Amino acid sequence: MISYNPKDWFTFIFRFHKADTFRQLFPLLIGVSIYAGIISWLEMYYWKLPPASFVRNIPVMHTLLGFAISMLLVFRTNTAYDRWWEGRKLWGSLVNNSRNLALKLDAILPESEKAHRTFFRKIIPAYAYALHNHLHKEQTRIELFEEDEHKHLFRPIDYDKHVPNQIAKLMYHHVQLLCREGIITGEQLLYINAELQSFTDICGACERIKNTPIPFSYSVFIKKFIFFYIMTLPWGYVFQLGFYVVPVVAFILYVLGSLELIAEEIEDPFGGDQNDVPTDTLARNIHRHVAEII
Repeated sequence: MISYNPKDWFTFIFRFHKADTFRQLFPLLIGVSIYAGIISWLEMYYWKLPPASFVRNIPVMHTLLGFAISMLLVFRTNTAYDRWWEGRKLWGSLVNNSRNLALKLDAILPESEKAHRTFFRKIIPAYAYALHNHLHKEQTRIELFEEDEHKHLFRPIDYDKHVPNQIAKLMYHHVQLLCREGIITGEQLLYINAELQSFTDICGACERIKNTPIPFSYSVFIKKFIFFYIMTLPWGYVFQLGFYVVPVVAFILYVLGSLELIAEEIEDPFGGDQNDVPTDTLARNIHRHVAEII
């Protein structure tokens, strides 16, 4: 049974880490609070609007639009989370398939084939590192061999091309070499083909997420909707709340703005933010596990 420490609640509530949306929204919260205070003062002390003023009815608009904005934010957050979760599942599949390929090769390759074992021990995690760098637009430089007697097994990689494809091609060429030399049979080649093919499938699916962002106009519309919704709040609610409308408006902005910022951050699971999929950590795990198996 999992136990929770009440102190954790206070830690999460009152400690603002660098990924917290409060830090990002703080300048906007200050500006909106000042704006709400000015509108409150003008309506109560300068314009002295009468109780029968139609401005009192502005909250009716907020009631009607509240449902619409909540539905938009729910859809926005769910869509962004689906993209993040799909990216995490794809890298989970890469971890599992890398392990399965290493396990199968360890069972297939004789212990005497040290050079071929070294090749796969290095090339399988190299694909994970290359995919991480490819998704994060980082330059890939991978040292595939250390011992001179193994250099003949590695073909040069053209780093100006699609590096994950280059490494996948190396693996395909190598298993075909093993088959031609009689080290593995045709049945064994089919036995490991699913894992070899999955690498490129996973890469393509990750590229689909990376290269197909949420439509810009949709994201801009939600931001404008939130902005005008917040900026009209003080006009009507000042009659019921007085100057208390200032913290109320700031809190509503914090809630709505945080939901949009969270969705914006996780919609690209390979962007390198703190809450994105930890592809670098997963690549290191693949490296460690493959080294243990082969």
